Amino acid sequence: MRPDSLDQLNATLLAFARERDWEQFHSPKNLSMALAGEAGELLEHFQWLSEQQSANLDPNKKDAVAMELADILIYLVRLAERLEIDLLEAAQRKIAINQARYPAERVRGDARRAEEYD
Repeated sequence: MRPDSLDQLNATLLAFARERDWEQFHSPKNLSMALAGEAGELLEHFQWLSEQQSANLDPNKKDAVAMELADILIYLVRLAERLEIDLLEAAQRKIAINQARYPAERVRGDARRAEEYD
């Protein structure tokens, strides 16, 4: 595995879990459920805001959003570690798939899903 910031974060998170004997609780099922819960908490910060308000958060709200994003990243990295998935490689593959599904010259300025095109 090549060294990068995700690898460093993963090593930190793995050590944190092992020091507390928490790996026993970090099953893919539990981590995916925790990830979904944290994503819901992120949504709460944007509920009822206008598009403009959501793009211009006050510093306290922005910090709260940062902490929710951190929780999401932590659970995502832990889940990938438990399932032996290289997140960066998976993301690169997904980007390539999306580039093929959504060629820029065809979809520019159009937010429809791929299956909605003629």
